[in-house]
Amino acid sequence: MGYSSNLDLRLIFHKNSESRKYTYKAKDWKLYYKIDCNSKKQGIAIENHIKRMKSKVYIENLLKYPEITIRLLKKYEESPGH
Repeated sequence: MGYSSNLDLRLIFHKNSESRKYTYKAKDWKLYYKIDCNSKKQGIAIENHIKRMKSKVYIENLLKYPEITIRLLKKYEESPGH
């Protein structure tokens, strides 16, 4: 099980899967921000985008500036037929 559209299952997977070495070892982490995506593909793309930023400030700015989330949703929106 990798990506899941069920947030609760995804959190359980990250907290308990030894294949996810960082999240498995870090037992004190919590959900900081959630973006409701239109598809699994869009969710994966946005998650990868945020991970590539490698910036705590960027993640904090997601909460401060809702327009960032809106831009991410538009940027990774699937075009009809895809």
